[in-house]
Amino acid sequence: MKGYFYITTPIYYVNAKPHLGHVYTTVIADVLARYHRLLGEKVFFLTGTDEHGDKISETARNLGTTPKDLADENSARFRDLWPELSVNNDRFIRTTEPDHVKTVQAILQDVYDKGDIYFGEYGGHYCVGCERFFTETEMVDGKCPIHDKELVYRQEQNYFFRMEKYRTWLIDHITKNPDFIRPERYKNEVLGMLREPLDDLCISRPKSRLSWGIELPFDRDYVCYVWFDALINYLTGIGYPNGDDFNGFWSSAQHLVGKDILKPHAVYWPTMLKSVGLEPYRHLNVHGFWNVDEAKMSKSLGNVIDPLDLKEKYGIDAFRYFLVREMVFGLDSNFSEEALIERYNADLANDLGNLVSRSTRMVSKYFGGVLAEPAGPLTDEENELRGLSLKVAREYEARMENLELHSAMASVWTLISSLNRYIDKTAPWALAKSDPDRLSVVMYHIMEGIRFVAEMIYPVMPDTSGRILGVLGMSGQYTAKNLTEFGKLKGGVAIGIPEALFPRAERLKKPEQPAGAQGKGKEKEQEETNLIDISDFAKCVLKVGKILEASAVEKSEKLVVLKIDVGKTIQIAAGIAKHYSPQELVGKYIAVVTNLKPAKLMGIQSEGMLLATDTPEGKLSLLTFDREPSVGARIR
Repeated sequence: MKGYFYITTPIYYVNAKPHLGHVYTTVIADVLARYHRLLGEKVFFLTGTDEHGDKISETARNLGTTPKDLADENSARFRDLWPELSVNNDRFIRTTEPDHVKTVQAILQDVYDKGDIYFGEYGGHYCVGCERFFTETEMVDGKCPIHDKELVYRQEQNYFFRMEKYRTWLIDHITKNPDFIRPERYKNEVLGMLREPLDDLCISRPKSRLSWGIELPFDRDYVCYVWFDALINYLTGIGYPNGDDFNGFWSSAQHLVGKDILKPHAVYWPTMLKSVGLEPYRHLNVHGFWNVDEAKMSKSLGNVIDPLDLKEKYGIDAFRYFLVREMVFGLDSNFSEEALIERYNADLANDLGNLVSRSTRMVSKYFGGVLAEPAGPLTDEENELRGLSLKVAREYEARMENLELHSAMASVWTLISSLNRYIDKTAPWALAKSDPDRLSVVMYHIMEGIRFVAEMIYPVMPDTSGRILGVLGMSGQYTAKNLTEFGKLKGGVAIGIPEALFPRAERLKKPEQPAGAQGKGKEKEQEETNLIDISDFAKCVLKVGKILEASAVEKSEKLVVLKIDVGKTIQIAAGIAKHYSPQELVGKYIAVVTNLKPAKLMGIQSEGMLLATDTPEGKLSLLTFDREPSVGARIR
C-alpha cells in the first residue's frame, strides 16, 4: 500500500552473543527505515530474537543452564546493542512472547483445518545449527554447506506441511514479479531449487526428544518446528490479523536476510503464506557474508568480530558508514580493520571532515560566522555545482530504492569531491582580498552543497548529519523535499564551527617481518630495473573507454562482461566481479588497452584489457580520470 514501508531483519538465534553479521543486517534495515521516513512514509521496523528449537536446547544443555535462562540472557544482549549503534527499531520481538505463541498456534490450526498439514514419517540428514534437513544435492562431502559439520541422520514420525502443493504457484509468482527476490542471482538460485518437486516440510518435533517449543494446538505431544514458528514473527510483529495498519504494512513488507537462510524465506515462507490466504511479502532482499581470512564470519567457526570494539574505536557513524560502503549488497565482502581505517581516513577524515571544517572556518573568518546572501552573478561553475547536486540527489534516491546502498554513498562522495575541487578552483582566500561579492556567491554555494551532503548521509550517519545541519541552522529538518531544489539555506543564518567530525585514525602497526621475508621487495626492485625501450611501450594503444553495459558471467565468481565505447564498441571479459558490481561499472570512464589480440575466457570473446591497481585493503581499483575525458581519445 502506497505510503507504508515495513522492513524486517531475521530474528536472531540466542545461542550466542551478537556479532558483525547480525549488525550488518540490522544497520542496513535501520538505514532503509530512516530513508523511507525521509520520504514521509509510515514506517515500521521489526527485529528480535528466535528462541526455540534444537540449537537453543543443545546450547543450554552444554552450558548447564535452561533454554529460558539462555534465551533471556542473550535476547537482552541483542536488544541492548541496537541503541548503541543508532538503530531505531519500532519493535523488538521474542518468539517466547505470549502474542507470538498465540499467533503461531492460530496459524497452525488454520493450516491444519485446511488439510495442508498431515501426519507421516520422514528420514533425512539434519543440521542442528541450521535447524533443517539437507538433501543429498545440497550437502558438501556429506557435511552442512554452512557450518562444515557432519549431518545427523534422523527418522521419526512428525507432522508435515504440504509445501509441494504450492510449488508451481510459487514459480509463477516469482516469474511474474522479477524483483520479488533481490538481487537477481538469488531469484535464479530459488528458481533452480523449484525445478524439482519439493519435499513436504516437517513442521513438528516430538516432545519426547524436544520440549522447548510452541505446542501444536492439535497434538500436545509435539512442538512446532522452529522455522515454521520463527517466520510467523513477521506477522505477529504488526498485529496479525486485525492490528492497526496491518494491511498497509504487510502489503509493503520487505525482508532482509543473509544468503544462508535463503531457502526458508524464499520457499517455506511464501508457501506458508499462500496456505494461510495472505499475499506474499513485497521483496526478499538477500545479502552476502562478511568474511574474515576468506572464511564466512560465524560463531561456529570462531572468527567473529565484536561490533562494540569497533564502535568504541572509530565511532558509531564511521562504523555504520564502513558497513554500508564496503559491501556491495548481495555479494560477499572481506572484513579487516585495516580496510576500515583506510576508508575512515580517506572518505571521512580527508574528504567529508576536511570539507566541513575548512568551509565553516572560512565563513567565520570572512563573514563573522554569518552566511551572506549571494551578492554577485552566478558563473558556469555555480550552475554546474547546482546541477550536479540535483543530479546526485536523483541518483542517490534511485540507488537507495534499488538497495545499491554502497553506490548511493559513492554518489554522495562525488558531490563531496566536487565541492572540494570547487573550493580549490574558486580560492575563497584570494576572493576575500579582491572580490567580496564573488566570495559571497562562492561561500553560499559551498554551504548549500554541504547541506545536500548532510541530508543524504542522514540514514547512514545520523549523528554526523545532525551535527552538520546543526551548524547550518537546520537541525531536525529532515525531508526528501529538501533534495529537490538548490537554495534552501537562507542568508543571515549563523554558521557554527563543529569540533573535528573525524579525527584521523592511526594505522595498525604491522608485525615485524621475519628474517628472509624480503622476497617481495627484491621482486619490486627487479621489476623497476627491468627497463624497456620507449618504442616497445609505444606499441600499446591505450584509449579512453566508457562502459556502456556490464553483466555477470554465470558460473564465474570473477568475470564480468563489459561493452565499452572506445570510439567503437568492443567487448571485454574482465576478472573484477569480486571488486565491482555490474551496476556500479556502467558509465565509468576507464583506461583500455585496445590493440591486443582477441582472446576467449570461458568461451567469451575479449577484445582488450582494462588497467587497474591494488588498494591497501587488497581490492582492485580501476584507473579512471579526474575530469571527464573524450571517449576514444588516445592516452599519452
